[in-house]
Amino acid sequence: MYTAGIDIGALTAKSLILEDERPLAFTIIPSGSNSKETAEKVMEATLSKAGLSQGDVAFTVATGYGRVNVPFADKQVTEISCHAKGAYSLFPMVRTVIDIGGQDSKAIKIGKDGRVMDFAMNDRCAAGTGRFLEVMAKALEVRLEDFGELSLQSKNKAKISNICTVFAESEVISRISEGAPKIDIIAGIHDAIANRVFGMASRVKIEKDLVMTGGVAKNRGVIKALEEKVGFKILVSEEPQIVGALGAAIIAREMVLKQF
Repeated sequence: MYTAGIDIGALTAKSLILEDERPLAFTIIPSGSNSKETAEKVMEATLSKAGLSQGDVAFTVATGYGRVNVPFADKQVTEISCHAKGAYSLFPMVRTVIDIGGQDSKAIKIGKDGRVMDFAMNDRCAAGTGRFLEVMAKALEVRLEDFGELSLQSKNKAKISNICTVFAESEVISRISEGAPKIDIIAGIHDAIANRVFGMASRVKIEKDLVMTGGVAKNRGVIKALEEKVGFKILVSEEPQIVGALGAAIIAREMVLKQF
């Protein structure tokens, strides 16, 4: 049996196909301005990788902010439920999930059976998200992909007191003009993000084991800064961007099985 999950986020779209309980293929592409076209494109790419056609897929669940614009989805499910389900399937011991996406961040408290017990979100501004990091990278004229490794070289991180994207950008420019090394500024940016996310996540009472999902989870500098706040190691899957799509595909499979 084949089921699919599709996650249309602010910056990237992800789709994943399960063959029974095994991930068969996945794709990650930029979201673009048209969610419907993006959904069709990312799903087509994954079907091609899997050697399947749309008719082979028994059920498709869509998630993410663009989930209502996926014309071929059989059901829409919130990111909270999908990230919890995906993280639990990868790390059955998980009790807290922190997801940092392109435009928002969220913390999810998970029970021993994988159910969502509580959650907190920051979706009112881009502070501490992938978009925030993109703006900072542009201001520093540094590739975003290099942020993580560069910040780990810092021995004296710069103080970035503003987390609002507009004011933080001005503060970064001021630090540059003061002659602060870029590696220290980047480390300071990561520390500011960690403070923001830790404050939000504390509302759901952070517990071990903590799993981080979303594109920002690929940034080792952010992970390290957040580990310093929580006081223990954070778990990250091999491809943290597809955890929501994985959870959606698992929910799709569960819905098919309920029909029998």
